[in-house]
Amino acid sequence: MEEFILSRPTGEYAGQIALYRQEFLDAGDSMDGTGPLRRIDDPEEYIQVCKDYEDPEKVPSHLVPATQFLFIRKSDNKLIGMIQLRHRFNDYLEKYAGHIGYSVRPSERRKGYAKEMLRMALPFCHEIGLDKVLITCIDGNVGSEKTILANGGVYEYTVHEPNSDRNLKRFWITL
Repeated sequence: MEEFILSRPTGEYAGQIALYRQEFLDAGDSMDGTGPLRRIDDPEEYIQVCKDYEDPEKVPSHLVPATQFLFIRKSDNKLIGMIQLRHRFNDYLEKYAGHIGYSVRPSERRKGYAKEMLRMALPFCHEIGLDKVLITCIDGNVGSEKTILANGGVYEYTVHEPNSDRNLKRFWITL
């Protein structure tokens, strides 16, 4: 497999963050694991918000501290995916979303990148004091389910999320 790095968002990747966002908007796809990227069109503002979300004093009260990573392919320094690691739960995360959200840009899917990105991110979860992590995926999202299972995910049960009217499969990974 190619070599990758996980990097917090920085100005170096501002242009790529904008292109990543636009690719999802053009595809009409969800931007899972990107935090507020959908609603922020200025990449520099997005980078600052990601920094603020890591600080328990600056994160909005309805959210929890979270760390945002970019998944960068070393060979061409291209932003391939994003993964957000939430440091703890609120009620919604505990029921429906879990500790981790991630996405791979539509043009780079089906290459095993999500599996590698998740594998690389799990040690950070342990570093911030988590012994196990909850990850959910939409029932029927075979690619995401395979990604989670390949990283040690154990299926718990499926829950109905009423706001989006969809069923979510819950998986736990012990670190």
